[in-house]
Amino acid sequence: MTIFTRTAASAVALLALTLPLTLTATAGSAAEPIKIADVIELSGTGATTGTNWRNAAAMAIDEINAKGGILGRQVQMTDYDTQTNPGVSRAQIQKALDGEPYVILGPIFSGSVKANMNLAQQAEIPQFVGAQAEELTHLGDDYLFRANLSQGAGMAKIANYIHDDIKAKSIAVVWVNNDFGKGGHDAILKQMASAGIKIAADISTESGQADFAADVVKAKSANPDAIFVYSNEEESARFLREAKKQGVAVPLVGETTLLGQKVIDLAGDAANGARGHVSLSPDAPIPAVQAFRDNFKKRYDNLPDHAAMQAYMAVYAIKAMTEKLGKVDSKALAAAFHGGTVTPAMEPNVLMDASWDKNGDVDRDSFLAEVVDGKQKIVAVLPRLAK
Repeated sequence: MTIFTRTAASAVALLALTLPLTLTATAGSAAEPIKIADVIELSGTGATTGTNWRNAAAMAIDEINAKGGILGRQVQMTDYDTQTNPGVSRAQIQKALDGEPYVILGPIFSGSVKANMNLAQQAEIPQFVGAQAEELTHLGDDYLFRANLSQGAGMAKIANYIHDDIKAKSIAVVWVNNDFGKGGHDAILKQMASAGIKIAADISTESGQADFAADVVKAKSANPDAIFVYSNEEESARFLREAKKQGVAVPLVGETTLLGQKVIDLAGDAANGARGHVSLSPDAPIPAVQAFRDNFKKRYDNLPDHAAMQAYMAVYAIKAMTEKLGKVDSKALAAAFHGGTVTPAMEPNVLMDASWDKNGDVDRDSFLAEVVDGKQKIVAVLPRLAK
C-alpha cells in the first residue's frame, strides 16, 4: 500500500512536471506567426511606388492582426529593400528565404522580378509581384503570381480606346528602355498593328532620365494623332511637364504609370488631360475601394496609388485563399491560386473579384481614366477579359 502510494505520487509528480511543458509547446506552436517577406523598392528610382506598396501591405496586416490574424495566427511582415537594383533584389530574396516565409510580396520592377523569381520557385514559395512585363508569367514558374494586370491585358484595352474613342490613325510611342518598358513597347506595337494604327515615331528613353526636351521635340515633329507614354512614374511626370512647356496639343495616352497619384502630384497641372487605362484606381466608383482610400490617407496623410492597392489586395487575397484551404501551406497555396478566384464575399477587403489563370496572371475589372483638375477621374469600367 505504501509502495503503491509512493509510485502513484511519483507518477502524479512526473505528470505535473511534464504537463506544463506540453501545454507550453502547444501554445507556442499555435502562437507562431505567419511570416510574409516584403521584397520591395524602398530606395532608388522605384522608392515612391515601393513605399506605397509597403505601406498598404503593412496596413492590411495590422487590420488582419487586429481581427485575430489568419486561422488564429498573427501575421508578421519583414521588409527587404531592393534599392531598385536587380542584383540587390536577388540577394534580398535569398535573405528573405532564409527566414522561411509563407509568401513573398514584390518586387514591382520587372527587371528585378526576372532576376530573382527562380529563387522563390526553387524554394517553392509563392511570390506576388507588381511587375507587368508579359514574359514573366510565361517562363514556367508555378510560384509567380501577378498583383497587377499583365501588359498584354492592359495594352489590348488601350488599343481599343485609341482606335474607338480617340480615333487616332497614328501615334508616337515614348517608352523607357528597361524590362518593363521593353515589354510594354512590344505589346503596344503589336496591338497598334492589329488596329491598323501607324507608329509615327518610336522613341526610347532611359530609366532615371531627367531631361525630356529632345524627346518631346521628336514626338511633336512626327505629327501623330496621339502620344503614348510608357515609363516609370517620376519620368512620366517629367515628360508631362516638358510636353506642357512645349505646348503639345494631341492627347497624351498611357497606362497606370502615367495616371497614378504620384505622377499627378509630381507633374502638377501638366498632368491635366492625360488619359488612358488604369488597372486599379483609388477613385474607382466602388464603396470598398473608396473606404480603403480614406483609411490609407488617414493613416499616412497621402493618397494611395495603384501599387498600394495591389499590395493591399494581394495580402487579403492570400488571407482569403489560406482560410479557404484551412491550413498554412505554401505549396498548397500556390496550387490553389492557379485557376483560383477570390471575391469580396469571401473577404470584403479584397475589394474586387479577381481570378488567376494557369500562368499566374490576374484578371479583374479595370478602368479608363482622365486627369481632371489634378485628380484622376474614372471615365468607364472595363470588364474582365474572361468571365
